[in-house]
Amino acid sequence: MQKDPNKGYIALLGWSLNAIEAAENFDRRYIVVAPDWAEDYCQKHDIPYVPWNFERLNDRSIEIAETLKEKGVDVAIPLYEETVEWAGAINSVLLDNPRIYGQSLLLRDKALMKRRAQLGGIRVGIFEEAHDKDDVVRFLKRVNQTLLKLDGDPNDPIHLKAFDKAGCLGHRVIRTPDEVDTIPDEEFPVLMESHLDGWEFAVEAWIHDGKIAFLNISEYVTLGYSVFVPASPELEKYREQITAQIEKLIKAFDIEFGLIHPEYFVTSDGEMYFGEVAYRPPGFKVFELLERVYGFNAYQASMLVFDPKSTKEEVAAFFPKEVVDADGFAGCFGVYPRRRVVSRLEIPEETEDHPYFESHELTSPVEETVTKRTAFGTHWGLVYFKGEDAHTLRDLLKRQEDLDFYV
Repeated sequence: MQKDPNKGYIALLGWSLNAIEAAENFDRRYIVVAPDWAEDYCQKHDIPYVPWNFERLNDRSIEIAETLKEKGVDVAIPLYEETVEWAGAINSVLLDNPRIYGQSLLLRDKALMKRRAQLGGIRVGIFEEAHDKDDVVRFLKRVNQTLLKLDGDPNDPIHLKAFDKAGCLGHRVIRTPDEVDTIPDEEFPVLMESHLDGWEFAVEAWIHDGKIAFLNISEYVTLGYSVFVPASPELEKYREQITAQIEKLIKAFDIEFGLIHPEYFVTSDGEMYFGEVAYRPPGFKVFELLERVYGFNAYQASMLVFDPKSTKEEVAAFFPKEVVDADGFAGCFGVYPRRRVVSRLEIPEETEDHPYFESHELTSPVEETVTKRTAFGTHWGLVYFKGEDAHTLRDLLKRQEDLDFYV
């Protein structure tokens, strides 16, 4: 697409072919900032590119901001969790606003994030940092003491999360002191939090000039396995409350622009509890699911709200109307082998024959022995579905958990 020199020049931090394709077909100039292994691909396909190692944090780290500034770049967009801090540091230089870097630290460190949310009057569970296994045992005992558990009562679980990893990575559920022994020492320090009973869901909110431009509610069927958009009517009925929570979050974290991806719990009595918030695209290809039902490209949406040169009129014209403009429901299921030894990929007949089945991105197994799943583990690929009815889709996604895709 023809690039408009009057609109923003955007740096994409990290590597995503879908984001690059979206940028190619959008009217903004762009440049990809990725590790040097991407160089050959970028040269071959004429993709504007600057090499950078995001794992290297040292005295020369300011260089990338200065390089992008010299090129005339207006803003940097993080594509995954590990680039959020870099985006904050770069944008504090490009936009001449040092607070942006401090804000990115809050959006990366789950303990700081919870404290900031609490200061903003947002409901959170009990949480603490753990530096070793003894801290975890003490926290487990204290939480259950607070819940007035008696000897012999089963413990309420606690959750352990890495401070700065995306999604379910490093997430563990601990119920007994014995389970604490299974945690490798190198995982510390971690964030510990009490278990929140409730319906967990996620939000993708595009923000421009401190206001919500578009708000999607993503419904988890089983956390770590499946999600669909838009949410079912039962969850959508909370939209007004959810919107109020997101506005509170925007205020608490001083967010002026960009995309946020928070997670919440709604309890049986309708109370909302904050889980965490990310300043990057969600996992599980939710951007692609949104495009499937709404027709807009969510990567382009992010470029639009990040760009300081975007106008309110342009932003308003870009987004459809939430829920009413959706063409059905789209969801995906993350496949993890259920057997310890597998030899081939075999899509279950009932999955392939279902009218809602669309496609999959599963590949044949490279090894026969399936590694034991630690914490939530990583899925082997996604299966995509789309249909007219939220409940049929939800039941279908749940059913996939009982099927073997690798035999």
